Amino acid sequence: MRAFRDTIPGMAFGRRTPVTFLLLLAIAAGFVLQIFRGDALIEAYANYGPAVLGGQWWRLVTSMFLHGGIVHLLLNGWALYQLAGLFEIWMGWLSLLLVYFASGIAGSLASALITSNPSVGASGAIFGLLGALIAFLLRRHEHLTPQARSLLMQLVGWAVINVIFGFSVPNIDNAAHLGGAAAGFALGFLLQPRPHPVREL
Repeated sequence: MRAFRDTIPGMAFGRRTPVTFLLLLAIAAGFVLQIFRGDALIEAYANYGPAVLGGQWWRLVTSMFLHGGIVHLLLNGWALYQLAGLFEIWMGWLSLLLVYFASGIAGSLASALITSNPSVGASGAIFGLLGALIAFLLRRHEHLTPQARSLLMQLVGWAVINVIFGFSVPNIDNAAHLGGAAAGFALGFLLQPRPHPVREL
């Protein structure tokens, strides 16, 4: 699958996506802290249902910036770079932060209520961005360019593949994925593009 940034020409990443890079830096910093603090950091800040329901609500957010290993971090970092960058260019940094944290918290809460094991990772928030982008494009489907229609199909395909993968591989927090995706999808129907879009969809 081609990178999303290559699907829509003229969308420059970097200076146009400062919040995306701040989020990438935040999850990288969280992983560095894990290296130095080890299991103690996971025990104190991972998402864990009994602890969350016992009043440790901060875990719903802090778990989004921790990861289960370097591969987990790199996969989530790549997905975040692609989705958040595109999102920030189209809808701005404020909408990006809103969807990222609302979806991440919704995913963490779904995980805390449904699963019994500790979990970490930004994938609930990332699935939220994916769901929001799909909803945003579906709402405008009658006016999409061929490139945007292609992007919509890629996003839907990626969502389906990841859901199937999640139910096929053990130790993947599907509750967080689906909870985040549902929250993002709902928010996506409410989002408006930036006043001066870079390129017509």
